[in-house]
Amino acid sequence: MNGTNTDQELITRIVNKDADALTFLYDKYEKPIYAFAYRIVHDAMLAEEVVQELFLRIWNAAERFDFEHGKLTSWMFTLTRNIAIDILRKKQNRTWGQTTESEQLNRMPDSSKSTEEVVLEDLRGEEIRKALHGLSPDQQQVVELIYYQGYTQQEVSDGQAIPLGTVKSRVRLALKQLRVRLAGVGKEEIQG
Repeated sequence: MNGTNTDQELITRIVNKDADALTFLYDKYEKPIYAFAYRIVHDAMLAEEVVQELFLRIWNAAERFDFEHGKLTSWMFTLTRNIAIDILRKKQNRTWGQTTESEQLNRMPDSSKSTEEVVLEDLRGEEIRKALHGLSPDQQQVVELIYYQGYTQQEVSDGQAIPLGTVKSRVRLALKQLRVRLAGVGKEEIQG
């Protein structure tokens, strides 16, 4: 199978039970689908289960998808979200009392945004976390205190017994490094 197959061609072939088309679709979308599922369920095994269930549903119900009603990726991410939420509900019922309802709700994406926007935000957040972990421990500390905990530079200086000039210097250097590391973040799009 060559790499020029469109999503519409793949779905048509899957409707006709072409296993190679499903394999190609899986290879094309497995990574972003897995990343999205993982962001919802916060568990590698459950995320794998979500991905497997998604592609099983696509195999069994590809004829239900209509390109006139939207993009294939939107449909796939919506199905992924629904499957992940169902799996979390089942898990919650099995482990009732171990997690609060608010913890479960915090794991669900904001439904006022499109599924693709949620996926892209999650991927951007992961890139930002990686970039932050690449900073020195001193820089991570001041960035955390100032940008995530809301302290002023003066409060960080006083509270951590660090000269104000050093705090400012660490922040400036951290932001400069983050700017370089995150130069391309936010410009990506899901190909469909």
